[in-house]
Amino acid sequence: MTAETRKPILEAKGLVKTFGRVVGLDVSDLALYPGEVLAVVGDNGAGKSTLIKCLSGAEVADEGEIELDGEIVSFKRPQDSRAVGIETVYQTLAVAPALDIASNLYLGRELRRSGLLGSVFRMLDNKTMKQHAKEQIAALGIGTIQNIGQAVETLSGGQRQAVAVARAAAFGSKVMILDEPTAALGVRESNQVLKLIVKLRERGMPVILISHNMPQVFEVADRIHIQRLGKRAAVVTPLTHTMVEVVGIMTGALKIDESGQTLHSVR
Repeated sequence: MTAETRKPILEAKGLVKTFGRVVGLDVSDLALYPGEVLAVVGDNGAGKSTLIKCLSGAEVADEGEIELDGEIVSFKRPQDSRAVGIETVYQTLAVAPALDIASNLYLGRELRRSGLLGSVFRMLDNKTMKQHAKEQIAALGIGTIQNIGQAVETLSGGQRQAVAVARAAAFGSKVMILDEPTAALGVRESNQVLKLIVKLRERGMPVILISHNMPQVFEVADRIHIQRLGKRAAVVTPLTHTMVEVVGIMTGALKIDESGQTLHSVR
C-alpha cells in the first residue's frame, strides 16, 4: 500500500506558532503513517522542536489542525496527548534516578492494590507493577537490564534511555515520539536505542524520530521529513535521496520539485 492510498494515523495541517515576533512554525504540515519510522530533521531554528511540542501538547499551535485516526484532536497540555495514546520521550528523559525501574515505568500511573488496601489505604500494587515492567522490558528485547528493582541512577545512559522508551511503549497505544534519543550516548548505547526503535516498528508502533544524526536516520527511518524555516521543505526516503542531498535541502542549497524526485541547486 502506498503513502497515497493509506491514511495517516497522525497528521498536522497548517500549524502556525509564533513567540512574539519569532516564528516557530509557518504553516507547517506533517503526516505519520501506521507502522513507520518517520525521521524529522532540520537545522537549528527550523521548527522541529516546536512542531513536536505541538503534537505532544507541550505547546498549543496558534493556527492549524491536528488529526489522530482521522479525527481532529486538541491538546492543551501533555496529559491530553497521552490520554489518546501519544507518548513522547524527550532528550531530558524525565526519569526519577532514585526510584527503581518498575517505579519509573509507572511514574504518575501507579497501580493500587485491589479492595480497601488500595482505595482506602492507598497501597501500591508493587508486585503487579514489577511483573508488567519485566514483561515490557523483555518484549522490547532489552537484554542489558536484568534487575527490575535496580535504581535508575545505577544504570548507564543507554539503559536509562531504554527505560524511558519502555515506559512510553507501555502506555503509548497510537504513536511514539522520540526527541534526540541518542544525542548524549556513545556508539554502543546508541546502537541499543536504534534496535529498540526497530523493535517498536516491528510491533506496529509508528514512531516519530527527531535526530541530528544522519547515519542513524538513514539506518532506521522509512521516510524523512525535512523541516526548514518553520515549514516542511520535503519528505524523502533513504532509498531516493542521499545524506548529502538531505543536508542540502535542510540548508536551502537544494530544492525539491513537487514530484519529490528532481533536485535543483539554489544559486
